[in-house]
Amino acid sequence: MAQGTVQVTHGGASRWRRRSGEYPTLTAALAVAGDGDVLSIAPGTYRENLVLDRAVTLRGPEGSVGSVRIAPLDGVALTVRASAVVQDLHLEGQDRAAPAVLVEDGAPELTDLRVSTRSAAGIEVRGGARPLVRRCTVENPTGVGIAVLDGGGGVFEECEVVAAGQTGVSVRGGGHPRLERCRIHHATGAGIGVTGEGSGLEALGCEVYEIRGAGVQIAARAAARLTDCSVHRTSADGVTLDTDAVLTLAGCDIHDIPENAVDLRSRSVLTLSRTTVRRFGRNGLSVWDPGTRVDADSCEIHDSTGDYPAVWISDGATASLDSCRVHDVPDAVFVLDRGSRADVVDSDLSQVRNTAVSVSDGATAQLDDCRIREAATGAWFRDHGSGGTLANCTIDSVQTGVIVTKGADPTLERCTVSSPAEAGFYVSAGGRGTFTACRVTGSSGFGFHVLDGCRTTLTRCHTERCARGGYEFAEDGPLAEECTSDASGPRLAAQSASGGGLAGERAGIRTVTAAQSPVPQAAEVPAPRPADRPGPASPTPSRRSGEVLGQLDALVGLDSVKREVRALTDMIEVGRRRQQAGLKAASVRRHLVFTGSPGTGKTTVARLYGEILASLGVLERGHLVEVSRVDLVGEHIGSTAIRTQEAFDRARGGVLFIDEAYALAPEDSGRDFGREAIDTLVKLMEDHRDAVVVIVAGYTAEMDRFLTVNPGVASRFSRTITFGDYGPGELLRIVEQQAEEHEYRLGEGAPEALLTYFTELPKGPAFGNGRTARQTFESMVERHAGRVAQLSEPSTDELTLLFPADLPLLSDPPGAGR
Repeated sequence: MAQGTVQVTHGGASRWRRRSGEYPTLTAALAVAGDGDVLSIAPGTYRENLVLDRAVTLRGPEGSVGSVRIAPLDGVALTVRASAVVQDLHLEGQDRAAPAVLVEDGAPELTDLRVSTRSAAGIEVRGGARPLVRRCTVENPTGVGIAVLDGGGGVFEECEVVAAGQTGVSVRGGGHPRLERCRIHHATGAGIGVTGEGSGLEALGCEVYEIRGAGVQIAARAAARLTDCSVHRTSADGVTLDTDAVLTLAGCDIHDIPENAVDLRSRSVLTLSRTTVRRFGRNGLSVWDPGTRVDADSCEIHDSTGDYPAVWISDGATASLDSCRVHDVPDAVFVLDRGSRADVVDSDLSQVRNTAVSVSDGATAQLDDCRIREAATGAWFRDHGSGGTLANCTIDSVQTGVIVTKGADPTLERCTVSSPAEAGFYVSAGGRGTFTACRVTGSSGFGFHVLDGCRTTLTRCHTERCARGGYEFAEDGPLAEECTSDASGPRLAAQSASGGGLAGERAGIRTVTAAQSPVPQAAEVPAPRPADRPGPASPTPSRRSGEVLGQLDALVGLDSVKREVRALTDMIEVGRRRQQAGLKAASVRRHLVFTGSPGTGKTTVARLYGEILASLGVLERGHLVEVSRVDLVGEHIGSTAIRTQEAFDRARGGVLFIDEAYALAPEDSGRDFGREAIDTLVKLMEDHRDAVVVIVAGYTAEMDRFLTVNPGVASRFSRTITFGDYGPGELLRIVEQQAEEHEYRLGEGAPEALLTYFTELPKGPAFGNGRTARQTFESMVERHAGRVAQLSEPSTDELTLLFPADLPLLSDPPGAGR
């Protein structure tokens, strides 16, 4: 066949028609072709506008895509209005007001076409057309890649949009195509766009990437379903839904998105199953407006690259997560604004840098059978009208398990917080809450910490191995009924009103009679000593400095600490006397840095230091206000400075003790607000030099780094006191003091056994120094009780003597792994 000719093979049987023939143009060949005829096109360039209105086959040389170019100077290169077959052609268009390929009717088959054009659209399907398009490639840097509109449909298999100046695949006006194993990339505007009521799209095994805009856009009552598809490397959101849009994602992967991975609003509905959302710069799921809803089942959201919550629900929207995993993110689930709601069931929220679940501005969250671990805060109900329910949830390895503040009123049932660094449950600033059958185990701080003015109810709650005590309540504290504790920590609670002895102490609560309590048979934790409360206490008569120094000397060990405090006290006392004599007094920096491991007495010494300064007239009251990061750092701009100011004001006339101060300046701080707390604190210390003494405490190496984060920090904390670990003999002495205080005695061989025990005890991260000694004593008491309970009439010696057999095993020391 000659170059630039068309051979027509007739499929008809009429005797008067030639069986075949060659024609110089495609137009001439099509004029004589009938249904079923085959038009074989020789290589060449054809400057013609083709119209197929019969069921013919139009084909170039097999396997030589590009050798036949259909390239008219303007208009549509190929128009199909019948169930024709077109294959192995290269089509070009130059008309920006018309598509290169237009399919208007029938069910044609387009196979192995390359559409390289600068047209309004590469391929446009409209009306009643239902084409089958296979292995076609579209490159259109000025317009849409593939457009399906005005009721058009069809199936696109293994097609590729390699470039589009507008949307890669655009569906509108009631179009409803199906894409199978297609690739859409290097588009501008959106990879896939579906718009308008009645418009729909189904995509299976497709990939959308390298998009200058959003990956997938569904809007204006359109609907789509994507199965086993991936969307990645966009410049805007990965997937967006707007104005009553409906989308289903099944088995999809949305990743490497600089903005929101999925954003929906204005009553749109998104259903996800088996879908992964990862490496996103803003929210993984961003859900806005009343009526907007997300239902996610068996999905995973992880590895945020920004500083935003993984799931954001606001302005009255709702989201449901069932059997999902959210991990390695700054915050997991944020629900805010009245009418907004999150329902999270059987899901894991882990490795969260800040807050796993935050509920604010009147929103609601319902968590059932969920697991939260490795977060700064497990759940935070922030303000009035915010609430919901946590039921059968576990929270592990966090700074604080649950925080309730500013009138928030959640319900927590059968929840367990394990190994919190600060508190299991923390209620402050007028927070409320109902806690039923909740547990705290292995807290490095308190179990339940409820501050003044918080109307909280605790029923059948329990705490175990809480370093600073199971319950810390204000005098007008919460209602606590049937709550128990193993009473670990520096203070054991008072005996029960019924004279329960140690059993009352082990319960960790003080029973209040019906005459004393507003509710019959209520029980409450004894009020803390004035110096223990976070807020200022009523003034109490100051002890003489000698008396307080005597109490300091009575502490086990801490010889170097005692020398430092005495030297500092002597400097302050002599300076005061020199001033009284009219002499200049040396300036003494009263702010201190305490470094050392947990359980070495830093809080106790800070409290005594405040009393000493009050006795010398340096401080007005000398009370201690103990805070940590959670009390100072907010999660919104401006809130940190307010919290820090409030803590400083509570400490006026006394000591502000910031435990684990290095947490205010984490090494990977990014946009963390901890540095704002430090900056605010430095300024307050400068503006109110004589009003408050500030002590910052923490591990030695971490505190060295802390002193470098702000130029004013090191200059204001010029004295560091190091608290060394206790040796075996000192730990023995602490056990002896505990035994004496609780009317026990160490029997024959017990001191020697304790020395050996403390010598061989591993001194890893779980080692708690004085806390370990107290927990060892408590374990001995428990084992002693189990032994003596078997005796019918035990003697006084049997009731009081502790023997080597009562020691816990070295393989399971108290506090290990907690």
